Amino acid sequence: MSSKIEELVQSLNPKQQGYVNLELPDPTNGEYLLTVFRLVPGGEMNMLQAAAEIAAESSTGTNFRVNTETKFSKVMNALVYQMDLERELVWIAYPWRLFDRGGNVQNILTYIVGNVLGMKEISALKLLDVWFPPSMLEQYDGPGFTVDDMRSYLGVYDRPILGTIVKPKMGLTSAEYAEVCYDFWAGGGDFVKNDEPQANQDFCPYDKMVKHVKEAMDKAVKETGKKKVHSFNVSAPDFDTMIERCEMIRNAGFEPGSYAFLIDGITAGWMAVQTIRRRYPDVFLHFHRAAHGAFTRPENPIGFSVLVLSKFARLAGASGIHTGTAGVGKMKGTPEEDVVAAHGIQYLSSHGHFFDQSWAKIMETDKDAIELVNEDIAHHVILEKDSWRGMKKCCPIVSGGLNPVRLKPFIDVMGNVDFITTMGSGVHAHPEGTRSGAKALIQACDAYLQGIDIKDYAKNHRELEQAIEFFPEK
Repeated sequence: MSSKIEELVQSLNPKQQGYVNLELPDPTNGEYLLTVFRLVPGGEMNMLQAAAEIAAESSTGTNFRVNTETKFSKVMNALVYQMDLERELVWIAYPWRLFDRGGNVQNILTYIVGNVLGMKEISALKLLDVWFPPSMLEQYDGPGFTVDDMRSYLGVYDRPILGTIVKPKMGLTSAEYAEVCYDFWAGGGDFVKNDEPQANQDFCPYDKMVKHVKEAMDKAVKETGKKKVHSFNVSAPDFDTMIERCEMIRNAGFEPGSYAFLIDGITAGWMAVQTIRRRYPDVFLHFHRAAHGAFTRPENPIGFSVLVLSKFARLAGASGIHTGTAGVGKMKGTPEEDVVAAHGIQYLSSHGHFFDQSWAKIMETDKDAIELVNEDIAHHVILEKDSWRGMKKCCPIVSGGLNPVRLKPFIDVMGNVDFITTMGSGVHAHPEGTRSGAKALIQACDAYLQGIDIKDYAKNHRELEQAIEFFPEK
């Protein structure tokens, strides 16, 4: 321990001492959920004092030591166990027995990024990474219906699942909305999603939208001979309405696999996410992250990272979550943030900003676990017949300013094709409309798969040629 840190330890009051153990024997022994925060104190406290107060407020304590503590309650204290003064980082271990044993993600986040983000003792507090022990993974749902299941339904295996968001995002009638869906599917696209504000607006009644989308899908499937998928936003003002919308979709005659349930996970809440996961484990659960920027933008000193949000989405059971375009599209984000988050939720074992996370539920050293990791790296489907061995993957969903011209640049940054892309204006702004926009997207993907530069491929593909002329490369 350095003399500077020793000096900080000596500055702790008796209450704060109960939330610090810089010699914690083995934080990865399975007893703790581990976190790394960037912390800048906001008052008169030094860094370790502020970290101790954060550990207290986010676990068992308050601003003063209370006389109602018990020997057992002290065992539930969160513990500051490591510091990096130069980088303004603190590591805090949370006994995971603190958390609701019903596998409740909302409960965890209430602790670790709840009241602490409003404490006056801090001027910066950003949760950068989190680590779940295997003993804890057992208590949580993880994804049920995965992107591998969607690929099997669509018959699409060697490329991204190519999708769109209907634009304009609001203002189309239910029939007009369905027409856009049909045009995209007829042009060769796989996947259409409601945009995040879609609900039961008077100009686009929900029941009629569902009915017309079903009719449009049937027509497109018949004409193209290819399966299609639509993601419906079932976020609602109350539990009953949310379930009513889910049941309306299930009873509309869609084939199993041809529809997904979209939840605005941050604004609707984690309870809505986990309710859908538990009630409909056979449906792709699409986590839209509207409002995430309030927490995740790198310049925001308060909140949590994209990686943390994405990891909790996988823990909660989301089949897919939007992870950003890594600077290729219009949204704020970098490869360091967005690609790390994407890889962190799609692989059985992944490198985070600070932690190496294994999503295996069996011993990492077990030969079957090692084989699963190797199969996963080779992009083979895993955990189909041995789901007890690990938590299934969560799919990165990529949207925000992408277009056919930017498809290959994003794939190059991403490092794989195991994602769903949902281009909005990148399809619908095509000079000849949505159907040609879908064709241009398919052609851009075909060029990538064949290893041909899109400008060369466009010489014999008019829709792609028009897209290249219309959309900027950057």
